[in-house]
Amino acid sequence: MTIPTKARAVVIGGGVSGCSVAYHLAKAGWTDVVLLERRKLTSGTTWHAAGLIGQLRGSANMTRLAKYSADLYRGLEAETGVATGMKQVGSISVALTTERHEELLRQATVARIFDVEVHEISPAEAKARYPHLNIDGVVGAVALPLDGQCDPANIAMALAKGARMRGAKIFENTLVTRVTTAGGRVTGVDYETAEGPGHIAADVIVNCGGMWGRDLAAQNGVTLPLHACEHFYLVTEPVQGLGDMPVLRVPDECAYYKTDAGKMMLGAFEPKAKPWGMDGIRKDFEFDTLPEDWEHFMPILEMATNRMPLFESAGIHTFFNGPESFTPDDRYYLGEAPEVKGYWIAAGYNSIGIVSSGGAGQALAHWITEGGPPFDLWEVDIRRAQPFQKNRRYLKERVSETLGLLYADHFPYRQMATARGVRRSPIHDHLKARGAVFGEVAGWERANWFATEGQEREYRYSWKRQNWFDNQRAEHMAVRTAAGLFDMTSFGKIRIEGHDACAYLNRIASAQMDVAEGRIVYTMFLNDRGGIEADLTVTRLSETAYLAVVPGATLHRNLAWMRAQLGDDFAVVTDVTAAESVLCLMGPQSRDVLAKVSPDDFSNAAHPFGMAREIEIGMGLARAHRVTYVGELGWELYIPTDQTAHVFEAILHARPDLKLCGLHTLDSCRIEKAYRHWGHDITDEDHVLEAGLGFTVSRKKPAFNGRDAVLRKDEAGLDRKLLQFRLKDPEPLLFHNEAIVRDGKIVGPVTSGNYGHALGGAIGLGYVPARGQTDEDILGSTYEIEVAGKRHAAEVSLTPMHDPRSERVRA
Repeated sequence: MTIPTKARAVVIGGGVSGCSVAYHLAKAGWTDVVLLERRKLTSGTTWHAAGLIGQLRGSANMTRLAKYSADLYRGLEAETGVATGMKQVGSISVALTTERHEELLRQATVARIFDVEVHEISPAEAKARYPHLNIDGVVGAVALPLDGQCDPANIAMALAKGARMRGAKIFENTLVTRVTTAGGRVTGVDYETAEGPGHIAADVIVNCGGMWGRDLAAQNGVTLPLHACEHFYLVTEPVQGLGDMPVLRVPDECAYYKTDAGKMMLGAFEPKAKPWGMDGIRKDFEFDTLPEDWEHFMPILEMATNRMPLFESAGIHTFFNGPESFTPDDRYYLGEAPEVKGYWIAAGYNSIGIVSSGGAGQALAHWITEGGPPFDLWEVDIRRAQPFQKNRRYLKERVSETLGLLYADHFPYRQMATARGVRRSPIHDHLKARGAVFGEVAGWERANWFATEGQEREYRYSWKRQNWFDNQRAEHMAVRTAAGLFDMTSFGKIRIEGHDACAYLNRIASAQMDVAEGRIVYTMFLNDRGGIEADLTVTRLSETAYLAVVPGATLHRNLAWMRAQLGDDFAVVTDVTAAESVLCLMGPQSRDVLAKVSPDDFSNAAHPFGMAREIEIGMGLARAHRVTYVGELGWELYIPTDQTAHVFEAILHARPDLKLCGLHTLDSCRIEKAYRHWGHDITDEDHVLEAGLGFTVSRKKPAFNGRDAVLRKDEAGLDRKLLQFRLKDPEPLLFHNEAIVRDGKIVGPVTSGNYGHALGGAIGLGYVPARGQTDEDILGSTYEIEVAGKRHAAEVSLTPMHDPRSERVRA
């Protein structure tokens, strides 16, 4: 078969990811698809994957993708005739600590929300289901009977055959040397074979290059932050009478076990991994293994010999070490690269590539062929990647941690320990000197809480109240009763400028953007389903210039989306994040604090809510935006980066007792006011009206993105509504993904949670069914929240429990 010179789509990489994408593109009707593999199919990482099929993931949509994979793989053998080794042997996870048991019980609640069969079992029941297990020290366990295992290479081969059966063409021993581009979009690929070089013209390229993907992407300026690590497992000689058993996970010992053909396999996710391939990976790397390292693996094996005594007598058949790619946040990458149109990515699977690739291939094919994802995929969206993250030194250091985090306790608020300090505010050292304990988002160091004199400046993680709980309470109550200062320099700041800036923004934003200079508009960017692509404020700076402010984590997603909507409008969209810092002064005394450092008038008459204006502050200048995310009187101060330290010092000199506050307090204050958090409470699949944000939508504007979807929903009525919950018992904590129980039945997850220190209990947000129901019907039900298997009574409200009429905000 001759390699064609043209194709609708070219998929690069013949592992399970590339084969799945090719299969699903062909299944979606794109038969003119070509897959190019540099050596043989599966010869990179896929061939040595463990092949574990665990359906339950950390969120509804990731679980949806994993369940799709399991269903797909079950039917592939009948469809293609290729044996996949798919067996539903089930899985058991055991806990050796009370904290791990709490995590497993919380995961069981998540399984019930997402309709995955789950059983909470005792140590004795775990022993009965898994006789080889030594249950000394086991606190409890959870079993998922529909989990399974498969033959990874054959799964990929079955997908490849299924793709060919639908018209896709697959070529091995064909090395893609470059993705070609023109005018900011892909035009095709250059390749080399034994017969010589060639070119395929194509409008869509999908990089499924695994551990080679980063360097291939970098040729086109595309950010694909991943790095290979060494991944170890061993397989015993045959064990007498060892049949098919459930997959066993003992995360407290960093180990998983699976039976295969009468042998026992032990795999490891050790706490400090060994990055590999720092100098690049050979082009001819094919079914290769890496050198054994018994010293590195021995601590895992010693624990395993105790946990599974059969290892004392069984001989070792294979000690295996092979490379797998990992990402800075342990989540894989899907979607179109923001840097180049038509350049798509499915890579960086962090050792869950087999269970993920079926669903990921289906989701990406839908995204490519239909023009949008099938549901919210922000967790794995390539647009979350920060450009600096392709730095190889950063990646090498970070992935030494992320491999082990797969089996670490997934505590709330857990912070990365490696590769820190890359992006810092101008007052970082000022905050550090005053007790700041930092977290990291999108590379930004952000003060999460402030330690008191003599208190250790470390997190002590737990599922209960962590060691900073009282610090958060003090910060929170200062914001509610006096004033607090937050450093929010990590906000993404986007300048939109040009004579069509107003018309362009009016076309993409839900609210009216033709407003007076200085007016701050809270608005949404909607898709054609009425889903929320972005939740932001936009300030009109002049007749032709606006400033959009977005979360730091979503900046590159927002930039890419805005630039894709430009069309023929004469407007320039520029990232100006680094130009200004942001200090948020919030609380009922914030006006008094400002009066001490500025001669300007901050009264309601002179500076009403929702307005921005330039002020003098200290000996510098700033732009004061009267707006809030904590539900109090307050201002966001946008200060030139070079003047930020001076302004901070001036404020603290004038008010030495001013409470410095961290991001945990920002979140606990915003949830009391029921302010939504994009990515949790609102996403691109949540309708703006069902999210309770209809007030941000102008029905008077003749045309804007999502208008038709809003009018349709106005007419048809809402299917669900977002409620605020408060637990009546002040002790339990909410984070997210606890189960909302309405009249005894689970109806969905808590989308976000934190502790409401002023309201006296844990607060959560979440959606409940509303079709054909009045507000009285919804509020008249009995609500509980299930936390780790226990149900707690909850009060509910459709309006904010804190300051429902926003009188404090406008004080």
